[in-house]
Amino acid sequence: MNFRTLDLNLLRVFDEVMAERNLTRAARNLAMTQPAVSNALRRLRDALDDELVVRSGYGVQPTPTAIALWPSVRQALQQLRETFSPAEFVPSEARATFTLAMADATASLLIPPLIAFVEHEAPGVSLRVLPLTTRDPRQLLVDGDLDLAVGHFPAAIAAIGMEEMRPDMAVAYGHQRLYSSHYACVMRLGHPLANAELTLDAYCDAHHLLVSFSGRPFGHVDETLAALGRSRRIVVTVNQFFTAGIIVANSDLLTVLPRHFLSSTGTTDKVAVRALPFELPRVDVHAMWHRRRENRPGHAWLRESIVRAAATPLRERVAPRSASTVHAALDPSIAASEWK
Repeated sequence: MNFRTLDLNLLRVFDEVMAERNLTRAARNLAMTQPAVSNALRRLRDALDDELVVRSGYGVQPTPTAIALWPSVRQALQQLRETFSPAEFVPSEARATFTLAMADATASLLIPPLIAFVEHEAPGVSLRVLPLTTRDPRQLLVDGDLDLAVGHFPAAIAAIGMEEMRPDMAVAYGHQRLYSSHYACVMRLGHPLANAELTLDAYCDAHHLLVSFSGRPFGHVDETLAALGRSRRIVVTVNQFFTAGIIVANSDLLTVLPRHFLSSTGTTDKVAVRALPFELPRVDVHAMWHRRRENRPGHAWLRESIVRAAATPLRERVAPRSASTVHAALDPSIAASEWK
């Protein structure tokens, strides 16, 4: 197929036929005659060398090639519509659904205030929150119908930062740092290591729980220990911070959690928190999105609302037991940065 000679109007016909699976309804939606729709499909078939759809009952069924092509065609057409005819987003009148991906602990911090904004400002808006299963959501943002991913994405943010430094490169992703925190070691109250300073030997000799989205029993703590010539025994991995808090509060396992997640585990009155006996990088939580979504009506409102949700005092509502045992507040000196 020679793309330069392809009539892009044929893609509009293809999209409507795929959506309706019926030539008559597609023709009506396009304000065309059915023969005109059939002729457009014939021309596209010739260009792509594939039948695209075959008759089935009262409608048509797509071929595997058509099924593979349709998501990209629909996405491209939608982006063109939003670019040339952007709809005004009035929160109080909007009817829209936004999809976000984040870990359970992040959701427990951000979603309650975000819901408050939705109910007060945009009662017709709905939110879908999906579990975050990766530390690099870029492919997820490309492949999925996802408006925002929120989490700790150090490698992805570093890669985007390198792209932003190149004036000849169009950066596909936007991002904003929402808040920052630091890692700490968490154990049950009464744990043998809870009443003294945590040493590197004691830490390595203990048994551990690892929060791992992938289930891989090796994380950034283990990388840091390996650089020091040390290792630890990981007894169990889980993929939720809430689950980690419950298990640690009821066992002799240690885990490492971002301090701002402690309140979301529901175990702040059952755990002790100790400084790690080695240095780990700061935990920066970012919102990230694909730039093709930026023109979607309401996307700017959604991003601004996420920033406001991150700035609410919700995650500080669980009072610490003491400065030395539980500290769930964020570092107030590290504020959200500008949009990028």
